[in-house]
Amino acid sequence: MSKQRILIKYGGNAMTNLQLQHEIAAQIFKLQEAGFEVIMVHGGGPFINKALEKAAIKSQFVDGLRVTEAKAFSEIQKALIGEVNADLISTLNQNKIKAIGLSGKDAGMVHAKKYQHKSAGGDMVDLGLVGEIIHIDDTLINLLCEAGYVPVVACIADGFDGISYNINADTFAGKLAAAVNADQLIVLTDVDGLFLNYPDPSSIIRELNEVAVMAHMGTTIQGGMIPKIQSCMLALNEGVNKAIILNGTKPEQIAKYVLDNEKIGTTLTL
Repeated sequence: MSKQRILIKYGGNAMTNLQLQHEIAAQIFKLQEAGFEVIMVHGGGPFINKALEKAAIKSQFVDGLRVTEAKAFSEIQKALIGEVNADLISTLNQNKIKAIGLSGKDAGMVHAKKYQHKSAGGDMVDLGLVGEIIHIDDTLINLLCEAGYVPVVACIADGFDGISYNINADTFAGKLAAAVNADQLIVLTDVDGLFLNYPDPSSIIRELNEVAVMAHMGTTIQGGMIPKIQSCMLALNEGVNKAIILNGTKPEQIAKYVLDNEKIGTTLTL
């Protein structure tokens, strides 16, 4: 029987806190020990903001998506691959995990094209070098997983025209989870799930199907939660069995959910 495969989308405060990084690495080690293959996709919002600030480039967002001019892109690429990815690999390796740092560019794994964004008002907005994925080749990920490695992927990819693009990490994670036939997609964020009345813990919505997502979109589901929920729905629609939003600042939730089947976070279903 082939091993179950889990893709973890890593982001938020769990990335900036070194202690939490180590705790998440320990959770991934537990999953590997229990026989799961693990793939990680990461963003790097806080690191990108810092890099752009240092380079005196203003951060600009449209509908929660970062506008990426050419000069901003080169800073973003350095931050994501040269800093975030490299540091993550060190942390994982220290925790007995054989981690391999990648981006969508490696071996032409992910191909993207320029993303055409339609704003809430219906106008087309040019976001610069922001991409959308058109094709994923799963060969490299499969080879690494089968050999016991944990691929850690930064969300940058090339177009067939050789232009490089920055891709929303949540969207990238959903697409990659589907392409590599992951059984589960776990999206880590800074809260315990989707709240009906934040921060009332009794108002966490434990399960959401597609119809409920449509009903809550733009009201209960807003801001940075929109691409997270959308990436989960996209993954489910493309064949991933389970998708869940968990609190990355409470790393123990990962093993509790996967290994102990605890009812935590917000589970998305079709």
